[in-house]
Amino acid sequence: MRLKGEIALVTGGASGFGEGIARKFVEEGARVVLMDRDGPKLRAVAESLGEAAAPLEADVTQARGFLEAVALAQARFGGLSILVNNAGIGHAPRPMESLEEAEFDRIMAVNVRAVYLSARAAVPVFKAQGSGAILNIASTGGVSPRPNLTWYNASKGWMISATQAMAVELAPFGVRVNALNPVAGETPLLKTFMGEDTPEIRAKFLASIPIGRFSTPQDMGAAAAFLCSQEASMITGVALNVDGGRCI
Repeated sequence: MRLKGEIALVTGGASGFGEGIARKFVEEGARVVLMDRDGPKLRAVAESLGEAAAPLEADVTQARGFLEAVALAQARFGGLSILVNNAGIGHAPRPMESLEEAEFDRIMAVNVRAVYLSARAAVPVFKAQGSGAILNIASTGGVSPRPNLTWYNASKGWMISATQAMAVELAPFGVRVNALNPVAGETPLLKTFMGEDTPEIRAKFLASIPIGRFSTPQDMGAAAAFLCSQEASMITGVALNVDGGRCI
């Protein structure tokens, strides 16, 4: 029960890493607001978690959603102590110059703008109470980029830099900020990164991961629970690779 009494907001909580993080948080004693734009999946996950979870169907690219999420956490559970910026999108592998402007803008809105918007909504709450933990879900792509995923890689590199800057600025207020860098995982985004899902392409991806498997929502949940708990009270500004050795 490392997170007993904690109240978390997890974006992209309806599937993949976000769902894994939310489930682990509840298992560790936290109560969770799940924010996602996929209403049916969101409600199904929240229902499976019972009274410890509250769903909010919202778009992370809009400030209104985060304001509503913080208000829901305060009204339903009595506050907010953890923010997990998990929602993210990628693009299929392609030469950097061939990505359409609209797709580039969407990637930056979800992977970059959402972190800014969540901070505007949550940081004043954390500052006022003198405590809080923020966890940004970045990527190994922000540390060791793959070719033909340039703009996705760049968005995650930005997130890692933002994590470090936020950590330095917020430390005097008792707020810690860390990131996780997962390798490609068994989530809905996997097919996007690979272009297509075939045994040959999977084998090529796995060959770059020394441990020999993809990351899982359970892997992310375990790492997130640690970094957001008091066990990690001296850890801030870290981008932890959860990658099976991919970035070595």
